[in-house]
Amino acid sequence: MTLGVRAACFDGEGRIFLVRHTYIAGWHMPGGGVERHETCLQALHKEIREEGNLVAVSPPVLVHVYFNNRTSNKDHVLLYKLDVRQTAPKIADREISESGFFAFDALPEGTTGATRRRLLEIAGETPPADYW
Repeated sequence: MTLGVRAACFDGEGRIFLVRHTYIAGWHMPGGGVERHETCLQALHKEIREEGNLVAVSPPVLVHVYFNNRTSNKDHVLLYKLDVRQTAPKIADREISESGFFAFDALPEGTTGATRRRLLEIAGETPPADYW
């Protein structure tokens, strides 16, 4: 089984932080795989730091656990929600080509369907799905 984390990171204005990777299309919430000898929360904090220069200002809350059968038949993703502060603007690098905070009603073009579905779940507009 593989395990990953995604972070629904909100700033003080209630905007969501999204990233655009260099190796896959669309805008996503920051996240990545949980490595050996790493807890899920350690992975979460590492990913938000690496992908957005973000630090948590609230404890992460587990939203749901999803089966990500689009990646493989054994991949699971833990989605956390937390409030964050950005320590410095994120400069584009070999992994992240673009990033930013966006209002729910002004998501960037190309925001993935999965990201949009997760945001509806977080907003309480739809129940959590079991599949990413």
